[in-house]
Amino acid sequence: MMRAEPAARLLILLTVGIMAGAAAFTHVHDLTVAHGQPDWIGWANAVAVELMAIYLGLEIRARRRAGRPVGMVGVLLVAFALLSLAAQVAEAEPSVWGWIVAAVPSLAFLALVKVVLSSAPAVPPAPEPDQPQADWYDEPQHVEPAPPAPVMPPASAAVLPPLGVVQPNRPQVVGIIR
Repeated sequence: MMRAEPAARLLILLTVGIMAGAAAFTHVHDLTVAHGQPDWIGWANAVAVELMAIYLGLEIRARRRAGRPVGMVGVLLVAFALLSLAAQVAEAEPSVWGWIVAAVPSLAFLALVKVVLSSAPAVPPAPEPDQPQADWYDEPQHVEPAPPAPVMPPASAAVLPPLGVVQPNRPQVVGIIR
């Protein structure tokens, strides 16, 4: 029974994603072609607008994990989402219900992207501590501090001959008495 739920979720995700994505791609394509662009540019615009929203969502997720700022990427995500939504509404029947119905594919597609991208990332679990969890909340045991290390007298400084005693033509070994 446990395996059926993830499979059902994946099937629903793929079905809604494919259908909403196809409708959103089609609306952007049709709007582009209706405004004088060739067919291939219509598909290029559809790919650019719709897939940029997905890519920017992935980029925001990666930046948040890395602790990097997401400001400009977030602005771009909103801009591309609004472009997609505007294409849906522009293709609609000019009525409130026409606009709502036309916006559904874009909103569903964006909602799926948001749900998928905001789910917890698959990270390996933290290693278990050495002690069992039951001990975590026990009262701390009093531990005697270790006695301080014995103080050793400072090592004697290197013995240097007084200035002027060293003869330049005679090799000297510092610290050895001759």
